[in-house]
Amino acid sequence: MSELSPLPSEVLPAGIRARFVSGINGLRMHILEAGSAAPGRPAVLLLHGFPELAYSWRKIMPTLAAAGFHVIAPDQRGYGRTTGWSANYDDDLRPFRLLNAVRDALGLVTALGYRSVASVVGHDFGASIAAWCALVRPDVFRSVALMSAPFAGPPDLPFDTERRPLEVPVGPTIHEALAAQPRPRKHYQWWYSTRSANAQMWHCRQGVHDFLRAYFHHKSADWKHNRPHRLAAWSAEELAKMPTYYIMDLADDMPTAVAKEMPSPQEIAACRWLPDDELAVYAGEYQREGFQGGLNWYRSRSGGAFESELQLFSGRTIDVPSLFISGKSDWGVYQRPGAVDRMQDTACTRFVGCHLLDGAGHWVQQEQPTRVSELLLDFLKGQATRTCGMPSTSSSTTSTT
Repeated sequence: MSELSPLPSEVLPAGIRARFVSGINGLRMHILEAGSAAPGRPAVLLLHGFPELAYSWRKIMPTLAAAGFHVIAPDQRGYGRTTGWSANYDDDLRPFRLLNAVRDALGLVTALGYRSVASVVGHDFGASIAAWCALVRPDVFRSVALMSAPFAGPPDLPFDTERRPLEVPVGPTIHEALAAQPRPRKHYQWWYSTRSANAQMWHCRQGVHDFLRAYFHHKSADWKHNRPHRLAAWSAEELAKMPTYYIMDLADDMPTAVAKEMPSPQEIAACRWLPDDELAVYAGEYQREGFQGGLNWYRSRSGGAFESELQLFSGRTIDVPSLFISGKSDWGVYQRPGAVDRMQDTACTRFVGCHLLDGAGHWVQQEQPTRVSELLLDFLKGQATRTCGMPSTSSSTTSTT
């Protein structure tokens, strides 16, 4: 197999360039960047989620670069043109655990000659990695902006168990309870962890391009049924209120689930934030490699194998300036009940802003890039004031950006 070349310039906006950086924690990392790496120029690291790429940041990178930042966006481990990882389902999952993803990010920063970056910005699963970057190495990642996925803090260590032994849960598991609903359901992250998930998406009946079109549409503000709200508890009854791209019908795979909401040709033609030629960049990358690399991130969490090392940080907080941005139509904000409140109240001690944007669902930096860029620049320049579109449950005021 011939070695991959960088993403061609003709698919990139003006001012963005693609190249490889080798020797990053065993990876040959494909990165997009904008702005020069001149001495004294601060850097910003952008970490994408699933099923995305460094390319997902294309709409905000030139604006951040024009404001004086060296902007760096890698294809993360398991994605795009970054190599040095395995897509074999039976291989060791340890390279895909969260702390190794932090090691990837740290390795890239130091390889590029930076002792610190002005901010690490993460979207979706990339938000989890960005949060852990800021928690573990605040000396390197001097601020953090999270998009679409709130950070509730590290997992707790059981406390005072000598006098109060842990109780063994009774009753059905959450998965058994979801399957027993009047409309039987299952959680998407556990489906993503199954052996068959990669093949079912990669070789789906409608093809990768149309699968991704339906998936991006279904989770965007273009799908008018996305009206997210708080969930009262981590229970089957509450989780089943979410759309089927999160809590799937029990008999469906993800291509079947999103195909039911495939946009019409007229809706596709009207989609300005993801026209077909841009979607083709995603489709081309996933048609080549499949989805297993990204799915391994979910597998590393859903099985619980690596929770013990994260518990080492139990009680630790993110103490650098922190920002949250999401779409008003994004269910990702609420899929973990209580997480958005814990992020603001306890997990981030220097939390400066929480913004839900009109006209955006899950893909906020693509659906509303101008407003996202403005918010990030205000944050990076230290001009953000404490605002919040989703106050904690103890607050009586609401202010939505």
